[in-house]
Amino acid sequence: MATKVLKRKSVVTDPVDPAVTPPPTPSETTFLTKPKLSSKSRKRDMPEGLWTKCPKCEGLIYDKELDDNLKVCPKCGHHFPIGARERIHSLVETCSFEEIDAQMESVDVLKFTGAASYEAKLAAYRKKSSLLKDAVVTGIGKIGDHRVALGVMDFAFLGGSMGSVVGEKLTRLIEAGTDRGIPVIIISTSGGARMYEGMFSLMQMAKTCGALAYHAKQKLPYISVLTNPTYAGVIASFATVGDLIIAEPEAMIGFAGPRVIKDTTQAELPDGFQTSEFLQKHGLIDTIVSRKEMKERLIYFLDFMGAGRKAA
Repeated sequence: MATKVLKRKSVVTDPVDPAVTPPPTPSETTFLTKPKLSSKSRKRDMPEGLWTKCPKCEGLIYDKELDDNLKVCPKCGHHFPIGARERIHSLVETCSFEEIDAQMESVDVLKFTGAASYEAKLAAYRKKSSLLKDAVVTGIGKIGDHRVALGVMDFAFLGGSMGSVVGEKLTRLIEAGTDRGIPVIIISTSGGARMYEGMFSLMQMAKTCGALAYHAKQKLPYISVLTNPTYAGVIASFATVGDLIIAEPEAMIGFAGPRVIKDTTQAELPDGFQTSEFLQKHGLIDTIVSRKEMKERLIYFLDFMGAGRKAA
């Protein structure tokens, strides 16, 4: 009997695919997106009033150290702007300064109108600078052993511009120096005549120079100190008629700004144009004195001028 051989069918099964994680839905992918950094740095903001960055050497200066150094960078010698009263305090002997015409204020005679009225600008600057009524502080003080008529301009008040009050205060200061027989020292920083007052501001150029001419007739010294910046109507009047003209280092001094001159003349300006170093080299300025040495040097110059006047 024939036996029936049953062939076993081989069962071929497909290999099991490895487990695959299904693709995530868009709502589940948000955690994979790199978060955008905000424009603000993660570092804590540096508190104001502690450090100042020097625009010349880019070093950070502790504000108290800068104040103690008369606003001069201890690393590179850059001269920061300084207020009129701070400067007076650095020059005169303690409690020797007697301010004159302290309450004199500018008024809007021409009723100037523009983006903001002149009257509104004056009010804003007086509120901002509570110790200033206008762009100059004048008075009689003592530098070393010398009593002097001292006027100090302040760029923080309307760019130190010379209006009718600034011109009148300086004229009265010069006349007081002439009457008392004492030297006059004016420290200038200004953008020029105050155009809000039109012709009244330009008249101050002649008025201040006229007072200085009478002062010179009495053979009394007048020292002009130029600081950064000193321009336009101020440099074209009392600032450049001194018996001795001193400037702080790297101060910008001129009648019109370099950009205006370049655009007008269509010529390249020389290196260092209108700096105090350039002007000393070309004969306008007699000497350049650092702010930290200013008091000592003024005493020396006053001693010399006083001795010369006695000998004459």
